Amino acid sequence: MTDAYLALEGERIVEARARAPGTANGELVFTTAYTGYEESLTDPSYEEQILTFSYPLIGNYGVREERFESDRVQPNAVVARELTDDVAEWLEGEGVPAVDHLDTRDIVTEIRDEGAMKCGIAAGPDATEADALEQLHQCKHMSEHTDIVAQVSVSEEIVYNEGGDGATVALVDCGAKGSIIDSLVERDAEVHVLPYDATEDDIESVDPDLLFISNGPGDPENFERAGEVVDTYVGEVPIAGICLGQQVVANALGGETEKMEFGHRGVNQPVRDLRTDQVVMTTQNHGYTVADPGDDLDVTQINVNDDTPEGLENDELGIITRQYHPEANPGPHDSLSFFDDVLELAEE
Repeated sequence: MTDAYLALEGERIVEARARAPGTANGELVFTTAYTGYEESLTDPSYEEQILTFSYPLIGNYGVREERFESDRVQPNAVVARELTDDVAEWLEGEGVPAVDHLDTRDIVTEIRDEGAMKCGIAAGPDATEADALEQLHQCKHMSEHTDIVAQVSVSEEIVYNEGGDGATVALVDCGAKGSIIDSLVERDAEVHVLPYDATEDDIESVDPDLLFISNGPGDPENFERAGEVVDTYVGEVPIAGICLGQQVVANALGGETEKMEFGHRGVNQPVRDLRTDQVVMTTQNHGYTVADPGDDLDVTQINVNDDTPEGLENDELGIITRQYHPEANPGPHDSLSFFDDVLELAEE
């Protein structure tokens, strides 16, 4: 049954089956993760994107809210070879269009060959190819979403583990995954999650031992306020960052970032530590990378597949960042020690 259409950049039409009705557009990307669909679907880094699952069956262990990384589904739409009824009903309840019964191998191959692309989706009994094309024509490039951080950040400060015996962390929320906060709280840190546009006064009131720049969606060059905060506190307070946070820190210290062809999204990305030569498997979700770290940051870890920077550090300034997600969820826990390292830095 064909009652859904994808219009890909270049106006190629792909037919599918509607599982959750509606229209949407966004950057079409894929993840190779074969578990953790609940975590992926609630990851704020997928804001303004259409998420394609390369694994063929999504939903085979149901939907449980305790696995969510945020309070809502984040992608604009979802594409899979087959979605179970549990996931389809969840997405429909969230108002997120979803389609299946199409060749996702073909979609993934096209993204790998042509890069992440604009896409329009129309799904439901009244959907037409023209509806999907109209959505495609309305779609923006990711760099054009200059206000994307406001869509995923908290609107006011939230404190976790108040009175904890560990370090006090000021976390600038650019779209933070819940597991990052959990990983800090598990180590008895008091975590102050601050809006993306937090002022110096807001941060001073926290009096942090550590400034943490979170992950998030979109082009790091559009996160100017977070960069200004880094510039203000560099050398004064230890600084850590994950994913987008690494890119923001690099830009703030004179480095450069660039868009990747199709990004890293999955749970099996190999990362090599240049100091120990140890390789760990990591969870990743990003479409931008650090092209040049600048003069103040040393590249300490690289991606085995393409040599892109996965870790940046400056011992003198007290900076540690990671491009991948040490908290995983989903994915391997090989790099959880990152949180021990940054909190030790804060205590020192």
